[in-house]
Amino acid sequence: MAQELAQEVIDEFVVAAHHDLPRVQEMLTESPGLLNENAQWIETPLQAAAHVGNRPIAEFLLGQGAPLDICTAAMLGRADEVRAMLADDPELAHATGAHNIPVLFYPAISGNADIAQILLDAGADVNAGEGGNTALHGAALVGQTAMVRWLLDHDANPYAEDY
Repeated sequence: MAQELAQEVIDEFVVAAHHDLPRVQEMLTESPGLLNENAQWIETPLQAAAHVGNRPIAEFLLGQGAPLDICTAAMLGRADEVRAMLADDPELAHATGAHNIPVLFYPAISGNADIAQILLDAGADVNAGEGGNTALHGAALVGQTAMVRWLLDHDANPYAEDY
């Protein structure tokens, strides 16, 4: 019988998944059941890595069997997977990840205009997340200046307030 994981341990793992690959590897070796658990604030380890653009941790978790979602695929620049997911479910153009961050935020933090265009063509709202985190907020936050220009050229609201 699998041992039940303490919520505190799950929370620690999800926090580490934002920024600490060695800790993620260590904790997952000790407790493989952590892979797809939700922190008390409803965020998986993969969602944590994705919304901060941590490619090494996201790739590690995927390699361990975490399921790929459209936000992570968009952050990683996996165009074929993004297209396939949208073909299976066009509503994913309006998907959100952890903290209700809109799907267009993810290619914006990675500076991937090609993925952003795929999402925009599928109906993603360039201003989704106003009052929280828009794609423009994400691109500006991480210094993706070319992506900021691209978003502004595609009608991103430069006056949108964040959280």
